Amino acid sequence: MVTIQFIPYNEISGLSSVGRIRKLLNIAKEDKIVLLQGRLKREEETELIKATMEEINKEFKGIELAVINPEHSAKTEGMMAGLKDGFFNLVLGDRQGMTVIGPASIVKKIKKDPHKIELFTAEKKKRKR
Repeated sequence: MVTIQFIPYNEISGLSSVGRIRKLLNIAKEDKIVLLQGRLKREEETELIKATMEEINKEFKGIELAVINPEHSAKTEGMMAGLKDGFFNLVLGDRQGMTVIGPASIVKKIKKDPHKIELFTAEKKKRKR
């Protein structure tokens, strides 16, 4: 069974960068796939990856990360769409887009384009006792 946990942006907006990273990483370590409204700052994404690398062990194999950013699709839709998205970006900040973070033991591959994400999962193997 795959568990997906939606995190609204306002749930992490009041946290420090380290707090955001810890919260998201802890959820992924619980074998849940995180759907985060919005996105992390580029520096936070880098720190999330660094923190993940430091915590890899037998039980935790790391994470898969993907961001859908509507800014990229606006570039192909014309000037008016770009202006509209620029305005929303100014007002909403990092709330635009969607971030998917999943444990590498479950999420095998993420394919994305500006309009969809394909998430390929595998059942987590049960540990022998």
